[in-house]
Amino acid sequence: MAKTLEDLIAGGVAGRRVLVRSDLNVPLADGKVTDDGRVRASLPVLKKLTEAGARVIVTAHLGRPKGKVDPQYSIAPAAQRLAELADFPVAIATDLVGEDAKAKAEALADGELLVVENVRFDARETSKDEAERAEFAAELAALTGDNGAYVNDAFGAVHRAHASVFDIAKVLPSYLGDLVKTEVEVLEKTLNNPERPFVVIMGGAKVSDKLAVIDNLIGKADSILIGGGMGYTFAVAQGYKVGTSILEMDQVDTCKRYLAEAAEKGTELVTALDVVCGDDFSNDANFEIRPIEDMEGGELGEKADGLDIGPKTRELFAEKIAGAKTIFWNGPVGVAEFPNTAHGTKAVAEAIVANKDAFSIIGGGDSAAAVRNLGYTDEQFGHISTGGGASLEYIEGKTLPGLDALGA
Repeated sequence: MAKTLEDLIAGGVAGRRVLVRSDLNVPLADGKVTDDGRVRASLPVLKKLTEAGARVIVTAHLGRPKGKVDPQYSIAPAAQRLAELADFPVAIATDLVGEDAKAKAEALADGELLVVENVRFDARETSKDEAERAEFAAELAALTGDNGAYVNDAFGAVHRAHASVFDIAKVLPSYLGDLVKTEVEVLEKTLNNPERPFVVIMGGAKVSDKLAVIDNLIGKADSILIGGGMGYTFAVAQGYKVGTSILEMDQVDTCKRYLAEAAEKGTELVTALDVVCGDDFSNDANFEIRPIEDMEGGELGEKADGLDIGPKTRELFAEKIAGAKTIFWNGPVGVAEFPNTAHGTKAVAEAIVANKDAFSIIGGGDSAAAVRNLGYTDEQFGHISTGGGASLEYIEGKTLPGLDALGA
């Protein structure tokens, strides 16, 4: 059994330096945080620790700077947003395990917090060499001094065998953060003991990204609704032509197999009835609504590019969602960044919010950003995951290194 944050605080943290792996991997535009959902989600654990008198050191990643210092991936904007939201003192180091981080960590007083630079600025964080990762983990642990502890509260990173997620747990007494604990509890119940009907909505560009998830959910979910770019590979598997739509021909046979298996195992696999096609991948394209079985039969012909689910499909999806008691959604069902092709994703969000009898889980990443961009609040859904990739791998049934390291 993993030790929890509650166990750590019960044992006393006043005066101790506690290293917390948080998830501050937020989207930025012009150096500003555009979606602070992950920053807000990290606050409760940090507040509990500072209120208990801990001297907190936060480490987190942002983007993929490829193991070297790259100013565009500085953690500073996310750390500044954390400082704005926090009701405790927040300092920001200009390096990771260098002189500034060491000096500021040493200077921390009880109830204060320090954010060190992007953990991926050091190539050892993501190294495949275990000795290199162990060396870096030891340097991170050294920031906590002689009586340190480690808390993993970054669910979005637990599927990575990285130094600040996996190897650090071998160096310091380690504990499960509340955010990670809640994510595991919610996903475990969803996967193994959902209230039925259990409806899954799967979207996103590539079917290959979601194959293992669909595979594991066939026979567990009552209905799986397929939208987004991945839907066109299913359409080809059903014998249809899809114009210039995104397509993975090497996955067509797999999709055929899933359609057959779903029928055998009692899972309804629901695909699009109609689609919004455009002649260009833009908000200003010429659009046409076409039935899925005749996408190329309109004015756009073979140039038809599927960009969103059509109105009949929206109605069908909404009907399935309305009858659900448990809902899991991962991936937009259209090109949600364009207003003219966000109608399908908006219809899904509206249907989920309207169903007051269901417990809904938004599977992080693009789905979470989409519902927030559409004006919905986190409170309108049962649970918004902070880890898109991690939640998908958990639902695939994979062992996640960060959880394994904590005994969770």
